[in-house]
Amino acid sequence: MATGARTAMPTEAAILTLAQWFSPAYPVGAFSYSHGLESLVETGAVADADSLLDWLGDVLRYGAGQSDARFLIAAWRADARDVGTVDALCRAFAPSKERLQETDLQGAAFCEVTAAVWAQQIAGLTYPVAVGHAASLEGLPPALTAQMYLQAFVGNLVAAAQRLLPIGQTEGQRLIRGLMPLVAEIAGQAQAGSLDDLSGTAFLADIAAMKHETQYSRIFRT
Repeated sequence: MATGARTAMPTEAAILTLAQWFSPAYPVGAFSYSHGLESLVETGAVADADSLLDWLGDVLRYGAGQSDARFLIAAWRADARDVGTVDALCRAFAPSKERLQETDLQGAAFCEVTAAVWAQQIAGLTYPVAVGHAASLEGLPPALTAQMYLQAFVGNLVAAAQRLLPIGQTEGQRLIRGLMPLVAEIAGQAQAGSLDDLSGTAFLADIAAMKHETQYSRIFRT
């Protein structure tokens, strides 16, 4: 797997491309997924802005936030022949059926539209791997790509919470802004490290995702 010092500096075109990829209008269906949050709201474990902030912080530090960032950076660094290896590891790392579905279906949708619009040879990858590989093909800076990926991840989960909890738009934006230093920190750690540093210890969030699979009444796919 390639791990050279290849770098890319952000340009206006690069920033606009990433803004488009992570816009709510980009058709990856992110609004359909709650990452197990719906199950936690059902049990009362997440009930307000404070408990939501705690959960989001844990998911970023110990769950899919940090692991997705590492998979994204690894895919950015990988040669074309090695991207499949990174993708296989990403699939194996999914802790539940629905979490695998979440990354698989969003990745497939991202690959489809990105291949059509940017004329890339990209298909069948999990979401962070697809983003990292596409960013590498376009020469987009990996650290900024990871930060904007995580920002969109947080934004989607806050939007999901606003459909489940009495959290207004202003409070939701305050939560997102408050998590941006942590987003930058995690992206930086991913950039400085490798898949050898991969871990996942957000056990309660993972169990909530598993319980969501059999939740009787639900509005989200995960």
